[in-house]
Amino acid sequence: AIAIGHAARVAVAALLLAASASGAAIHSTHALGFAPSSPLSASHALRGAGGYLVSPQASSALLGQSLASGGRRKGGSGLLGMNMMFDQLSGSLEGVMKSLAGKKQITDKSISTALRDVRRSLLEADVSLAVADEVIEGIRTKAIGTEVVDGVEPAQQFVKVMNDELTRILGGEQSPLAQVEGGMTKILLAGLQGTGKTTAAAKLALYCQENRKSKVLLVACDVYRPAAIEQLQTLAAQIGAEVFQQGTEANPRQIAREALEYAKEGGFDTVIVDTAGRQVVDQNLMTELKDVKHVVQPDEVLLVVDAMTGQEAANLTKSFNDAVGITGAVLTKLDGDTRGGAALSVQTVSG
Repeated sequence: AIAIGHAARVAVAALLLAASASGAAIHSTHALGFAPSSPLSASHALRGAGGYLVSPQASSALLGQSLASGGRRKGGSGLLGMNMMFDQLSGSLEGVMKSLAGKKQITDKSISTALRDVRRSLLEADVSLAVADEVIEGIRTKAIGTEVVDGVEPAQQFVKVMNDELTRILGGEQSPLAQVEGGMTKILLAGLQGTGKTTAAAKLALYCQENRKSKVLLVACDVYRPAAIEQLQTLAAQIGAEVFQQGTEANPRQIAREALEYAKEGGFDTVIVDTAGRQVVDQNLMTELKDVKHVVQPDEVLLVVDAMTGQEAANLTKSFNDAVGITGAVLTKLDGDTRGGAALSVQTVSG
């Protein structure tokens, strides 16, 4: 969804963007959507909803929204990515019934083939190798030695163990996006260049306006990417939000500081800071991000990750988490990917 600054409070937010940057919804264990009752049934429970929600509470309000950066793709669904992963997992369990038939206890030998298939399915879905191995070990540990309950097929019991483990990893409880009562909620967006941070900022602003009746100030701290400020202004104009910017010559730390002062004077209750990205993680990026975070003192630090990043998503998440301590993650362009395993990697690595 990927809470790392606040221990077990993480958000896997899925912001669905088509290849043309089509309108997307924000989803997350951070409460920007709704949670499927069971990960393994997600492909059925959520089909057509517009995106996979790892566990949330509000994305439905955004599913039909679109910004000028692109219209919502007709018939498109970000569910495809996560559906594919869960469908693959479901398919890998077809042989479990035979291997566990007549067994009174689940043993390592009886589920070894099933676990190999599950591991392969995770890797094919772009879950990182380390995360896939961790998931498999968790399932193995919980399943082996489990006594078969009367009236319950061994295979069904194994599936339940696997389902419980995936639910635990993806986030079994809703964790709302931070909101400071009677004060100012500050949200910092971070990530590499081209992941969709600016569009995510506007979508998040729209969510806060429509679902929290917030007065939102968008802060343009990306002074490097050509037309980054103009893009944020264009998107903000469509949703009636205000942008604080000081051009491309100002220092991001200075922009952030003066933006907070402006927000206090203007009575804004939510500030969303759009930061600069780089093509790769580098020291300059992290240093500047740390400086901006120090000034803003955000209630949320959301890492924006391109779902196409695949298995590299785990390393990317670790780098940003180690540097600034993220509290949530936004997975963009899920409907442009057929797998979606990055969500599992990000959630697992971030804690």
